Amino acid sequence: MSLYGMMRTGVSGMNAQANRLSAVADNIANSDTTGYKRSSAEFSSLIMPNTGGAYNSGGVTTTIRSAVSTQGVMTYTTSVSDLAVNGDGFFVVQDAGGTPYLTRAGSFVADAQGRLVNAAGYQLMAYDYANGDPAATANGFEGLVPVQISDQEMTAAPSTEGTFSGNLPAGATPPAGPLPSSNSATAEYTSKTSLVAYDNLGNKKLLDVYFTNTGAGTWEASVFDQSKATAGTSFPYTGGALGSANLTFDTTTGKLTGATTGISFTVPGGSALNLDLSKLTQLGTGFTVADAKVNGNAPSSIQKVQIGQDGVIYAQFEDGSTKALYKIPLADVQSPDNLTAMPGNVYVQSTDSGAVHIGFANEGKLGSIVSGALENSNVDIAEELTNMIAAQRSYTANSKVFQTGSDLMDVLVNLKR
Repeated sequence: MSLYGMMRTGVSGMNAQANRLSAVADNIANSDTTGYKRSSAEFSSLIMPNTGGAYNSGGVTTTIRSAVSTQGVMTYTTSVSDLAVNGDGFFVVQDAGGTPYLTRAGSFVADAQGRLVNAAGYQLMAYDYANGDPAATANGFEGLVPVQISDQEMTAAPSTEGTFSGNLPAGATPPAGPLPSSNSATAEYTSKTSLVAYDNLGNKKLLDVYFTNTGAGTWEASVFDQSKATAGTSFPYTGGALGSANLTFDTTTGKLTGATTGISFTVPGGSALNLDLSKLTQLGTGFTVADAKVNGNAPSSIQKVQIGQDGVIYAQFEDGSTKALYKIPLADVQSPDNLTAMPGNVYVQSTDSGAVHIGFANEGKLGSIVSGALENSNVDIAEELTNMIAAQRSYTANSKVFQTGSDLMDVLVNLKR
């Protein structure tokens, strides 16, 4: 064994323990950092080839690993914008330059522009509902936009769809007069109800909905603009019916069986609306309204925001109505522990982690999103202090090896004197 090799091995050991202590120091410093994942120094031996009867000491190399896949304990808060992932997955965020990253740090707050930004300054990304129900881009970040919610602007949404469920009396008989769809002054009907819809400017539009029996198991459904009704009565309505449909029920089960299951019409001053009537029944009782819903809202500002476990961000307006604004996706990789850690408690993919795949919460192996909660660091202080003591002793022992080699080197040098 060469004395130089012995000293080199001691230096290798000290350097390895120094790396271990550095990881411990980082872990302890970030023990209260939201979403932080502890790092650890993994050792592997470095073997030198031996020749003859001589032993050539090698050394030790270190690899820093992060326990990214280990879940931290969740702490619940009173802020809706505090988010945590319960299970696998990462939030997608971006920096000021628009570069996307992955993170588990969900301590988001609104900035001056209404964007949700975490403690490190990264903006939360999601899919917008502006163009309908969003679909995740599985192999890229395209389509994601910063979540931006402002309560300073008033918004109005026109009605585009609705549902109506209830019961039509099975014992009804066709009226003697004309049907409502004829818009005759003498029109007769079996049952009537009204619905509220909204035009493009958020104005309320009252709609009269008539159900008229036309025979065994057959009914006519007609919708009129209430503001166009004749004063003191109903028929005729100026402009006639907005829309009509013929419904057919199974006289044995009382369920809707025909191809027509709703009415499509245009709200006055608004958009096309499809009123779903598929849950209507014809049973042996009176006319009953079980449920009636029409989307859209009057001009109002956002009162509060709600976030579901599926990642959908809802805005609740002054009138109590809600509207889906964004859907937060979750990203994942094949080997999360091999992601490359970056400043600000964020990660990027590496050659060992695999490519980033994006989906929605509760799909596949992705976890759920918890609003009003934060994921704590997964650092165990007691374990880190134990590792620190062990690393300190190992460092001291390796320094003794180096010191002994140095002393022997002095003896060797002094032999010539």
